[in-house]
Amino acid sequence: MTLEDAVAAKAEAARRDLADRGPVLVAFSGGVDSAVVAALAHDALGDDAVACTAKSETLPTAELKDATRVAEEIGIRHEITSFSELDDPAFVENDGDRCYHCRSMRLAEMFDVARELGIGVVCDGTNADDPGEGHRPGLRAVEELDAYSPLLEHGLTKAEVRAVADDYGLSVADKPSMACLSSRIPTGLDVTEERLTRVEQAETLLRTWGFEQFRVRDHDGLARIEVGEGELERALDADFVRAAREHLLDCGFEHVTLDLEGYTTGSVSPEGEDRAENDNESVSESELLSTEYP
Repeated sequence: MTLEDAVAAKAEAARRDLADRGPVLVAFSGGVDSAVVAALAHDALGDDAVACTAKSETLPTAELKDATRVAEEIGIRHEITSFSELDDPAFVENDGDRCYHCRSMRLAEMFDVARELGIGVVCDGTNADDPGEGHRPGLRAVEELDAYSPLLEHGLTKAEVRAVADDYGLSVADKPSMACLSSRIPTGLDVTEERLTRVEQAETLLRTWGFEQFRVRDHDGLARIEVGEGELERALDADFVRAAREHLLDCGFEHVTLDLEGYTTGSVSPEGEDRAENDNESVSESELLSTEYP
């Protein structure tokens, strides 16, 4: 059996499983994992499959627009609900379990919508690689709330999920993972609307300027820009330096820096945690390998 056949067999098993469980609601971010779950569910159940995106302060507006577009690509019914992580003091405190609190609230919102629609099964996009990526408190919320993870259940790895997405012709097949905006705030600093807003504005600017792999970390008013290795030369251009400093100061930052190490997931993770945990990040300013723009 070739790899392609093996992946197809896993995807078909997940599709049949979803057909047996329907109707289902898919917790839908618009990323490749949840998009594949939504596509499989729509194939299996048609109108008995619903994708749901929870809008909150930590979800970039561009990601919500992408989720809407990808749902239209799939043809699945798309519901948008709203909640605020900032209502939970444990989330705002931003300790090592921030992702747990966020995922618990987000999934609870999904279950509320599912109940309103008369749907008994909520699915998420956890894949077979996720449990092996170190400290992943968000997965504990999935287990506690008993969400169903068809990709994990049928052993579909991240690479295989992308292959399935490509087979469906989904535009997000190669989309990089995107952690929520709160991941840009180091652990120990409160997550506030002010910090989330200026991070989103700064990252919107970098996206508008054509950067693809990047983060803007908010170290209590100090912006630390990370870009992918292949884009570092562009970020060192004098014109970009001037523009970045001017516009990020306008966003509300007090200082603007460029990290010479480049983009790294989890680059402000609590000491000892795996860097792959949804960018759950913490570092002191003295540890920044960066150069401040003039």
